[in-house]
Amino acid sequence: MIAAEDSPLAAAGARSDGLPVMPRAHAEARDPLALHQLARDLGAGPFAAVVLFVSPVADRKQLEAGLPEAFPGVTVIGCTTAGEISPEGYSDGEIVAIALPLAAFAVDCLGIDLDRLDGQELIGRLIRARAGLARRHGEWEDEFAFVVVDGLSIREDELTAALGPGLGPVPLFGGSAGDGTRFAETFVLQDGRFRQGRAVLMLVRTACKVKVFSLNHLTPTNRRMVVTGADPARRVVHQINAEPAAQEYARLLGKDPGQLTTFTFAAHPLVVRIGGSHHVRAIQRLADNGDLVFFSAIDEGLVLTLAEPQDMALHLDRALTDLSSGGRPAAILACDCILRRIEALENQRFGAVSALLKQHGVVGFSTYGEQLNSMHVNQTMTGVAIYPPKG
Repeated sequence: MIAAEDSPLAAAGARSDGLPVMPRAHAEARDPLALHQLARDLGAGPFAAVVLFVSPVADRKQLEAGLPEAFPGVTVIGCTTAGEISPEGYSDGEIVAIALPLAAFAVDCLGIDLDRLDGQELIGRLIRARAGLARRHGEWEDEFAFVVVDGLSIREDELTAALGPGLGPVPLFGGSAGDGTRFAETFVLQDGRFRQGRAVLMLVRTACKVKVFSLNHLTPTNRRMVVTGADPARRVVHQINAEPAAQEYARLLGKDPGQLTTFTFAAHPLVVRIGGSHHVRAIQRLADNGDLVFFSAIDEGLVLTLAEPQDMALHLDRALTDLSSGGRPAAILACDCILRRIEALENQRFGAVSALLKQHGVVGFSTYGEQLNSMHVNQTMTGVAIYPPKG
């Protein structure tokens, strides 16, 4: 199946010249003509950048070979996914493409080698890139930064901390590349290649009004625990409350440790209080030895609180509707944690959530974690709402 944006929402999200603010398209990932069809459905441009969210079932070498012909002279970035969000809602086995037209967007993309992360050097690159965009488009006042990062690199926390000083007031959001539910290999696309151990940051200056947001549907309870044994470098917790980690987590839930699954972790997340707000420290999986492997930073002495979810569909509808309080967005680009998708599926809310994503014009991908300003978070949806430019 191949489809471009053709809904009433797409018409509502048009620029003054009648063209879409952010053209979107999707195609079957295994289709050898996918890139050709995506290029056709996005339109002629000209584009400042194209972003591809690529199912892990796609032939990456074939895509690399076809990019120069499909998008000649256009900056193309992207990553592999844990599921896609197409103009039709939740999808799997697809490539979702978005384009930023030159008429309303200017971009500068910075590739980052996570094995050679140098904070001072990165700050310098960011400052120069921001200054360059400001010189070229001083008449455009809105800006944001979008990052995709290798979701198995275990470097997201270090990366977001390094990006903060160079970005200054520019709001950042992003997502960690995925590999379905396999957790085997994740890739970032930049300079025509899919690579591991990499991140790519896209600085965007635009004529559109934009709002970077983050949402989750979790409410902290009064059940707390302390990490008493951990390997922070590997995001592994050995002990909770001086007991084997999985055993103690299961006890607090009233479950047998043998019953712990990915669905359990999605339904009963852990949160940590930082700066007056609670942020999820999601469990990725149960290790064979009873350790708990987390999606994000963890350390000994950390106080974790069990959280309980609200109805995801009702919460999502309210949150996305709030983004329209001053006028409806022309488009929403979002990074949605894989644990939200899993929870929606387990609680039979998958169809309702998918329909809301379509209704509100959300596109993007399911992630192994999300980035928000100087933090790496989990079990959230982060994104940017893009509103039509005036005039």
